[in-house]
Amino acid sequence: MATRCLNFLALLFAAGACALGAEDDVRLNQIQVIGTHNSYHVAPHPNVLALIRIASPKQADALDYTHPPLSEQFSRLGIRQIELDVFADPKGGLFAEPSSRAILRTAGRDPGPDPDEGGRLRTPGFKVLHVPDIDYRTTVSRFVEALKEIRAWSSAHPEHTPILVLCELKDQAIPGLPTRPVTFTKTELDALDCEILSVFDRASMITPDDVRGSADSLPEALKARGWPTLESSRGKVMFALDNEGSLRDLYLEGHPALQGRPLFVSVAPEHPAAAWMKMNDAITDFDRIVSLVRAGFLVRTRADTDTIESRRNDTTRRDKAFASGAQFVSTDFPEPRPEFSDYVVRFPGGSTHRPNPINGVRTR
Repeated sequence: MATRCLNFLALLFAAGACALGAEDDVRLNQIQVIGTHNSYHVAPHPNVLALIRIASPKQADALDYTHPPLSEQFSRLGIRQIELDVFADPKGGLFAEPSSRAILRTAGRDPGPDPDEGGRLRTPGFKVLHVPDIDYRTTVSRFVEALKEIRAWSSAHPEHTPILVLCELKDQAIPGLPTRPVTFTKTELDALDCEILSVFDRASMITPDDVRGSADSLPEALKARGWPTLESSRGKVMFALDNEGSLRDLYLEGHPALQGRPLFVSVAPEHPAAAWMKMNDAITDFDRIVSLVRAGFLVRTRADTDTIESRRNDTTRRDKAFASGAQFVSTDFPEPRPEFSDYVVRFPGGSTHRPNPINGVRTR
């Protein structure tokens, strides 16, 4: 009897271990993490926000959110996906004097802290901000500084769940605002790659080349081999291009299936470069996201937008985002904004990742 009981317990233990899964076997597409939208963003100074509100109260509300520094998001909030808006500034100084500050000074009002303190915006190189002239406050103003902060944190935490860095390249002028961004050409795109690779060596990254291996396309590789395991990817960072359309196509030009490029791109699932996709509307795109996740792709979606959900304490979109299986669920509220509501996007217990609800298994 004792032997049979022991054998029965052994079978139960083995079955349980199988159901839980070993982390060595869990793939990157089988987990879910929380990210932040415009992760560098600091809300405009109250006087600048008041100017914006005169033109558009809705837009002023949409811009009224602030994120802590990137390293604090990683450590304190468990964020594992960030987004950086990147502008080219090859000569330097393009964003050093936002026009809203001049308007306020002329009116005798305080424009708030100088974004160019110490001349940090005068040096050539890519800059990180949201909207020139009006929504320019940021925890990190230079792209290379953001990369170095990410790299330093990653090196100090070598077992961290992989981090996705989403880069949105901005070059469109906004009617009514005087600053005219520099157009991204092949030269700027190549320079962006070079800046990333000046901070991250390829061993510290998960790149399209890593995923593709010897296959002709990324979808072919995913079907044959799948994504790298979570265990083998710990301590690494991956990059993706938020842009679609002509800028994405220019990034792909001369790099079939993203050969040699460090950033993944969002394309149709049948495209040779398809591996990661952006599907921001978790409600409208819910079924599509589920289908893509089941097909083996990585997906980023958003739990909220324009502070609307937080002001209403509406969890509908957040809950759909989680249930969709999108591996990266992005938010402006990884912690609540009490003057709005208790709305927050966080896993129970504050974990950095959890099993994917569509294709995941529980790890020990």
